[in-house]
Amino acid sequence: MPKKWIQKINLKKGSYRASVKRRYGKKGFTSKGTIKQSVINKDKHSRNPKIRKRAVLADTLRKRRHR
Repeated sequence: MPKKWIQKINLKKGSYRASVKRRYGKKGFTSKGTIKQSVINKDKHSRNPKIRKRAVLADTLRKRRHR
């Protein structure tokens, strides 16, 4: 994996957040405004490939941020 792999990803910023807002409403977010881990885990097993990819990426970035 290249060192700067995040630059190679085709990101649509805010797309996963917007889809969570559409599907779950306020229940999909914590009081801080971040997406709940339970929602991410549920979406990682979604049949929709776009939602699944975005959830996996959100989970990966969350893990990197909390190191």
